[in-house]
Amino acid sequence: MDSQTVSRHTTEPDAPTAGTLKPNALGVLGILFFVLSAQAPLTGIAGASPIAVALGNGPGVPAAYLVAGLVILLFSVGFVAMGRHVVDAGAFYTYIGKGLGRTTGTGSAGLALFAYCTIQAAMYGLYGAIVSGLVASHTGLDLPWWVWALATMAVVLALGAAGVEMGAKVLAVFVLAEFSILSVFALVTLFKGGGPEGLGLASSFSPSAALDGAPGVAVMFAVASMFGFEATAIYGEEAREPKKTVPRATYLAVTVVTGFFALVSWMLISAYGASKATAAAGKALESGDGAGFVFAPIAADFGGWVGDVLPVLLATSLFAGILTFHNSANRYLFSLGRDGLLPLRLCRLNRRHAPWTAGCVQTVVAVLLVAPFALAGKDPVLTLFSWFSGVAVLAMMLLYLLTSVSVVVFFRRARLDARLWNTLIAPALGALGIAGAIWLILANFTTLIGGERTTALWLTLSVPVVMALGLVAARVRGRAADG
Repeated sequence: MDSQTVSRHTTEPDAPTAGTLKPNALGVLGILFFVLSAQAPLTGIAGASPIAVALGNGPGVPAAYLVAGLVILLFSVGFVAMGRHVVDAGAFYTYIGKGLGRTTGTGSAGLALFAYCTIQAAMYGLYGAIVSGLVASHTGLDLPWWVWALATMAVVLALGAAGVEMGAKVLAVFVLAEFSILSVFALVTLFKGGGPEGLGLASSFSPSAALDGAPGVAVMFAVASMFGFEATAIYGEEAREPKKTVPRATYLAVTVVTGFFALVSWMLISAYGASKATAAAGKALESGDGAGFVFAPIAADFGGWVGDVLPVLLATSLFAGILTFHNSANRYLFSLGRDGLLPLRLCRLNRRHAPWTAGCVQTVVAVLLVAPFALAGKDPVLTLFSWFSGVAVLAMMLLYLLTSVSVVVFFRRARLDARLWNTLIAPALGALGIAGAIWLILANFTTLIGGERTTALWLTLSVPVVMALGLVAARVRGRAADG
């Protein structure tokens, strides 16, 4: 059996055909921008690092990012090996189906959609709150957060329909802006020898620093910051030479993101001083402005204008992430429709060969997820953002685990690749690391969502319930097809 037999779809034709996404539309950098946008670097640093430092292992947080990056890198080895033989916009569910059976694969498709739609809805909550505050402070126009969320949904739908190349260009601008200011801050701090206590290399990366306090909390938030790198495989059908482009983009994305988060968090801690960083992060959280822990040292280096620019970049960072997850979710819907698991009309493409109908459906789902919080008058950050981001991370980690196991099973059965490291050892080690991360997430889930134990329990249960419903639906469909 060769890779052509195994692949659901190839990307050899230069002209798109019915039910096929536009081939040869993205190179390594185009895919990389989609991945980096999903990770919303400024959002991850400003939102997660203050909590990780205050409640986790303090100055040892940069080491937690390295641990998380190593786990994801091990996972990526098997993920990439599978991607050489299976190219499909459904990525996770297709991979899982190849190794663990079509029923399990179909069940995981529902879980993947759940993860992408909930993380996008979560981002709408934080985005709406930030934009509402920015507009009110600069223009005096005080509109509810959900007005901006709904307006942005229309813009995201239009950009998604404009084609994957247009989306990549828009994301490139936003990603470069947020990456640039954080990277410049980190490099300036590094080259001037750090803050009042120096660089503090041992304070952040020594084994004792990494294991101090509650390292599980820090690793949990670090793993959450990696969410979205798997988008490299989702765009495989639209990539130029996917068997080369997707692996390069995947490894580059994981390496860049790990290095970026580790360096920036290290320099933030250095800017305060390792002995004072934990207290500073705790004080910022108590004041209700966790992002101030990140913004203050940058403003101290570059001037007060940064205080005006960074909130805007935070909003654009969220917008980039929203657009990326919209594209990921509608490609899942498209792939499920093409495979006959959802109505065939979801395969309908517009003239730019973008999944138009699937994009409309995904936008409706976003409205349905956001609307209850708006109607109930809930705080969009403390509820919508916190709750749904926690659920999405848990769901995605379960998908990572299933994918790692599927890779091992697939290659033991298909014998398409004799490299033990790529098809057995690395995926198995990755699965162990991911299982550990899931345990940490479950143990600290109340902290992750910033809610009560009862809320955490219901949200946690939603993940296996969605997976179970997907499995039941797959079995029912299978029996109907056989009958």
